[in-house]
Amino acid sequence: MGMLFSEDIRNNIECLLFVACEPLSVEKLMEITGAARETVMVLLDELAEHYQERGFQLMEVAGGWQFATRPACADMIEKYYRPKIHSLSKAALETLAIIAYRQPVTRTDIETIRGVKVDGVVSTLLEKNLIQDVGRKNGPGRPVLYGTTMEFLKFFGLKSLQELPDPDQLSQDPPNPEKEK
Repeated sequence: MGMLFSEDIRNNIECLLFVACEPLSVEKLMEITGAARETVMVLLDELAEHYQERGFQLMEVAGGWQFATRPACADMIEKYYRPKIHSLSKAALETLAIIAYRQPVTRTDIETIRGVKVDGVVSTLLEKNLIQDVGRKNGPGRPVLYGTTMEFLKFFGLKSLQELPDPDQLSQDPPNPEKEK
């Protein structure tokens, strides 16, 4: 790591990232450390590079920066710690995909697309903080509109919704090697 900037600022940023429970934005790091934007950005890049060959990494996610374990270490972490958001059911993933791509969307819209009631699934996704109430639709009954949360971005390791795969490129059916024979 270069000596271009104060070692104190680098250490403070590293320490803040280490203790933070959520991604820290560049603006928040600037506010707390008193450092200029360019300084913070350069130090974040240096720290990310420094942690490239370690058991954990510094990554940009959900509008900020956060330390995260490397995917290669996932099995080891699983042995020690079970994440509070356990794997999601197929119904929950389908509902979450509809919300992610169509947001803001009402429960009725989701039910029309899925063809089944989604009360339980929506409640589960709300409890896990993967979706949230983002307002009310104008019209009869003023139904709740749902959208994804920052927790959704963190859960899937996305910087923003723009990183979602293009829905046109997602196949409806998984590849079937038997068909290709």
